[in-house]
Amino acid sequence: MLKRVLGGIAIAIVVAGTAYTLDTAIAAEQPKAVDYTSVKPADLVAKTEKGKIVDPYKEEQADVVAQGEHLFLSYGCNGCHGGGGGGGMCPPLSNDTWVYDGDDDTLFRLVTLGSDELQKAGYVRKGRESVVGPMPPFGAIVKSSDDLFKIIAFIRSRYSSNADPKYKYGTPPELR
Repeated sequence: MLKRVLGGIAIAIVVAGTAYTLDTAIAAEQPKAVDYTSVKPADLVAKTEKGKIVDPYKEEQADVVAQGEHLFLSYGCNGCHGGGGGGGMCPPLSNDTWVYDGDDDTLFRLVTLGSDELQKAGYVRKGRESVVGPMPPFGAIVKSSDDLFKIIAFIRSRYSSNADPKYKYGTPPELR
């Protein structure tokens, strides 16, 4: 941004004996990439402002979806939500009814914290489904935030073609 304004002129500023170039300043402005494979879901939730967790994966990434399906099954999500996420003793994950909401941040926090702690964090139920019990916290069970993001990509890939497409990612902004 600053570089474009100055037309590529090299500028160095010396502060307390250390030289800072325009490239250094620009690099400092850039957000640092997070290695989600080394961050526990509970740590990401604790360190990230509400509404700011965004899944880096998309449901069109077939390899990620396949990994997400494997993780969904290996972590036992299918025991409550059915093998394909279509529901069981707990809500389906493939329709347009999101109990708390369907945005990345809410889903990530719901799985990590469980529904009781999610409510304590200020989230409220928005939709109604047949639910036998609360969502238990999986934040200490899921090994990494990367695993959870892949599970969410898998869930998104299972969204029913019969469901209202405008709710696939939760309540549309204009209806919040």
